[in-house]
Amino acid sequence: MSQYTQIGKIVATFGTKGEVIVQHSLGKKSTLKNVEAIFIEITKGNYIPYFISSVKAKNITESWIKLEGVDNKEMAHKLISKKVWLTEEDFRKQVAKQAAIKLLDYTIIDNKTVIGSVQKVIEQPHQILLSTLYNNNEALIPLNEATLLKINHTKKEIHVQLPDGLLEIYS
Repeated sequence: MSQYTQIGKIVATFGTKGEVIVQHSLGKKSTLKNVEAIFIEITKGNYIPYFISSVKAKNITESWIKLEGVDNKEMAHKLISKKVWLTEEDFRKQVAKQAAIKLLDYTIIDNKTVIGSVQKVIEQPHQILLSTLYNNNEALIPLNEATLLKINHTKKEIHVQLPDGLLEIYS
């Protein structure tokens, strides 16, 4: 079974021929070069492949995509707010080297103590929140100038120094 990575969601339709606008976290303008299909989560955990006819990069966070079989605005409108996923292989080829979403599956370490692996990356204006499972609870770890010590991309580790008491909230 393929592993999938959520890259964003469909935020609007464009034109009258079924194009959609995908808001993504790939960290660069993207035409999804050499990607045959995106996967749209129609229902929770149900990823349906949609083959790509064409893609135009709008800016670093949005792309216009024409999907095979989605031929009018009404069909495209049904896809608004649906999450968009790529296979793990396609994701690794498309994501920018400095994109925050690239930190998925990295291990978070606080003062030599393993907290957990990054399940989700939430980008906010002044910091990034890393979602992880800690003591069977979702914990949100802030990543900013005050907490980040270093990132080791080779070992897939994020070293942080968290404020006293932060992890106790999640115990």
